[in-house]
Amino acid sequence: MPMPANPSYYQATATPYAPYAPLSGRHETKVAIIGGGYAGLNTALGLAERGVRDVVLLERERIGHGASGRNGGFVFAGYALGEQALLDRLGHERARALFRLTLDGVSRIRARIADYRIACDAVDAGVIWANWFRDPQVLRERQRLLAEHYGVEWAWLPANELRALVRSDRYYDALYERDALHLHPLNYAIGLAAAASEQGVRIYEESPVRRLERDGAGWRLRTNAGEVHAEHVVLACGGYLAGLEKRVDRAVLPIATYVIATEPLGARLDECLATRAAIYDTRFAFDYYRSLPDTRLLWGGRISVRDRSPRAVQRLLLRDLLKVFPQLQGVRVEYAWSGLMSYARHQMPQLGGDGRGLWWAQAFGGHGLSSTCAAGELLAAAIAEGDLSWRQFEAFGLERAWRPFGLFAAQASYWRAESRDWLKRRMEG
Repeated sequence: MPMPANPSYYQATATPYAPYAPLSGRHETKVAIIGGGYAGLNTALGLAERGVRDVVLLERERIGHGASGRNGGFVFAGYALGEQALLDRLGHERARALFRLTLDGVSRIRARIADYRIACDAVDAGVIWANWFRDPQVLRERQRLLAEHYGVEWAWLPANELRALVRSDRYYDALYERDALHLHPLNYAIGLAAAASEQGVRIYEESPVRRLERDGAGWRLRTNAGEVHAEHVVLACGGYLAGLEKRVDRAVLPIATYVIATEPLGARLDECLATRAAIYDTRFAFDYYRSLPDTRLLWGGRISVRDRSPRAVQRLLLRDLLKVFPQLQGVRVEYAWSGLMSYARHQMPQLGGDGRGLWWAQAFGGHGLSSTCAAGELLAAAIAEGDLSWRQFEAFGLERAWRPFGLFAAQASYWRAESRDWLKRRMEG
């Protein structure tokens, strides 16, 4: 099978916009944000919406270059740390409050798409969590947990109804999360940048920050051709580390995930899907996929410390796709790409400040759309209004990730979980 023609479907279908110029000369600002992904963009827009428009955002590449422009496009509540583990760690009230932030994030994303007329192919049709295993216990337990402790109702989908929607023999029963959507993630990022820029935020692309240093009561940032003096600095670099603050960089593990998009399927798509909902499954190493507006199937999965080539991604994920939909044998993959997510050892976002105007937001761990929206609101409220709600995340600090050993440990953990999934399915027959 030939090499995919373009590294990313999202890049190939991105909303055209006039590039933001690189930074040059000297600038003074209240807030400087480093990183043009969701965390940085949501913080910038949150500040602008609160009347703080003296903001500079610096992006090393282009808007949405990192995980924000490469992910599966799922918008749902929650964190990489599961709901039960969050409850065990924090107790009912604190866990529910943190979960509520991501529910509010989903609602705010809907509102911003509408308010700013962001053309990002948003499909508000929910998400299906399909059981890879015959035993329904994992579904029942999560359904009960969400209802009792988080006030969230996920609908039961029996196997016969699920197979009418997702035409695969690989699944059994499922849960349906109605309060979820999916979208074109790069176009959403581009739309957030446009909304912030229209309200006065100064955005600079191709502007890598080479140095960050304390300067009087503020901070000085230096790029290749300019510098910024700011009262506040927000580090929002995710898995693409900036090398500016050791304790921030060393607290995350950059982990790769992989995505492909098929050729347009036309009527063949109906052989697989009779739903516009997005789908993922109950394994630790789950597949996730959804239909695209031009009848392609977007398929993602795998977690690895290796940022593989498009050819390798294509080979791995096509094999996974055909296990679920063998009726697509012979389908062409036209796009294949990977991206680096940032994970913390505690599997929760790292959101905080040092009390001197330095802030950070990272480690969203594959749940970035709703949680970065929540994080941006918390940081914007902290900077603009002195709000202390961000301290809800203090229990999840900058715990050192111990790279490269932490990367090896993460890969080994993934392989163990993958083996357990395989053995469980094997034992079910």
